[in-house]
Amino acid sequence: MAMAEQRNDKPGRTQGGRERRGWLSRIAPGVRNAFAKRETPENLWVKCPDTGEMIYRPDLEAALWVTPSGSHMRIGAAQRLRITFDDGVFEKIASPVVADDPLKFPDERPYHERLKAARKATGEQDSMAIGYGNIQGQPAVVVVQDFSFMGGSLGMGAGETFIKAAQEAVKREVPFVIFTASGGARMQEGTLSLMQMARTTLALNEVKAAGLPYVVVLTDPTTGGVLASYAMLGDVHLAEPNATLGFSGRRVIEQTIRETLPPGFQKSEFLVERGMVDKVVPRAELPSVLGSILKTLMLGRERLPSAA
Repeated sequence: MAMAEQRNDKPGRTQGGRERRGWLSRIAPGVRNAFAKRETPENLWVKCPDTGEMIYRPDLEAALWVTPSGSHMRIGAAQRLRITFDDGVFEKIASPVVADDPLKFPDERPYHERLKAARKATGEQDSMAIGYGNIQGQPAVVVVQDFSFMGGSLGMGAGETFIKAAQEAVKREVPFVIFTASGGARMQEGTLSLMQMARTTLALNEVKAAGLPYVVVLTDPTTGGVLASYAMLGDVHLAEPNATLGFSGRRVIEQTIRETLPPGFQKSEFLVERGMVDKVVPRAELPSVLGSILKTLMLGRERLPSAA
């Protein structure tokens, strides 16, 4: 019995409630913590959608979310406003608050819960956000559509935000700019969503009646009722590289017309050759190009009174 007890009594085993420790802990207690396992931050690496290459997130952020292959990844409204205005400084204009789920839309997940989740994820009231500031020294009102908010869908909230932005542009007598990104109308709001196509068009009529420029920047993707309304009513249409732009999807069109569409159909480079887009501009160059266009268009407006 004594021999058994002797065999179990080996160095390093827990005895009398004492914690087992290795030899390194005994001679240098602080060393063990120095080499403790550290958790890697989430999303430290981002995969390029074109090549599959893993890109270090800080490098991608410094490149404005444009990958080495030239893929322009989608960005949120807040970041878009920061990189558009001079020094990232702008006045945030609050979006109007509208009724949630006016039609009590039946779904697997309640519509009001979808809205709550989207607001928490993006920090925005709806799929559009408004900012006022200078672009290359030219004051302007900019509205940004955020695809991460329910696919940038057009509903009552987005429609009211667009109208508010147009009214602010007229009130401040500055150009109106929009960055579009949308899958189309929001099905949970039915006809109320489709009505925003007409309402936004009427708001643009007020901007143009005031002699103010309206410039559209088409980003990936811009489709459906958004492309069929305010996205195609600009004085100038710019687009980011390789953005998908169209009313319906490629497969639906091919099945309807029973024709095979050409490669690159509905991409910004294809459409600029057909006159639907005026110019394809890389993300880093957009502020300077926008500033130049807005200053030129406003110069013409300033000369109107003297010419009359």
